[in-house]
Amino acid sequence: MLHLKVLIAEDVHMVRGALAALLSLEPDLTVVAEVDSGDMIVPVALKTGPDVAVIDIDMPKMDGLTAAQILHEQLPTCRTLIVTGMGRPGTLRRALAVSVSGFLLKEAPADQLAAAVRGVAAGRRIVDPQLALSAWDIGENPLSTREIEILHLAAKGVAPEEIAATLHLSVGTVRNYLTKILTKLNARNRVHAIRIATDAGWIS
Repeated sequence: MLHLKVLIAEDVHMVRGALAALLSLEPDLTVVAEVDSGDMIVPVALKTGPDVAVIDIDMPKMDGLTAAQILHEQLPTCRTLIVTGMGRPGTLRRALAVSVSGFLLKEAPADQLAAAVRGVAAGRRIVDPQLALSAWDIGENPLSTREIEILHLAAKGVAPEEIAATLHLSVGTVRNYLTKILTKLNARNRVHAIRIATDAGWIS
């Protein structure tokens, strides 16, 4: 029987403990490390050498997708399985873009977690089927990097004047970007655009 080493990255103590307990029940899986912040994922993985890293997206200090990308670059032998409650199609697209091996929702049955760990370790791409269909339907993110940056700040309640100062742009340029965003997303107003982009996972 192939024995697999697993790292768990989850900032909620109770959830992290539950994931570790579930995986520890499997005879072929051993949890070799648990971390509660994103910036610890890569250093701990390099030290413990897991076969699979089970990572939550919403982590403090460094988000799970950024950590997964760095982990893929520095420890390519370690597969990554994203386990999250953020079931947004755009989030899945971002995860696949950074070479994540699997994407599983936290609501998934417990037996699917162990199966997903084994699957990604074997080199398969494991994705929640409903989320995969939604991601296919929603299409690509139409916004540019700058437009995402501006909309992300607007979503935090930052006024155009402050956005302009933060990004070293003129207020007129920021307003033009916001107008382009509304057109691209076919949004009624800025609040509607923020909701569309958030639901799609293009901004968080």
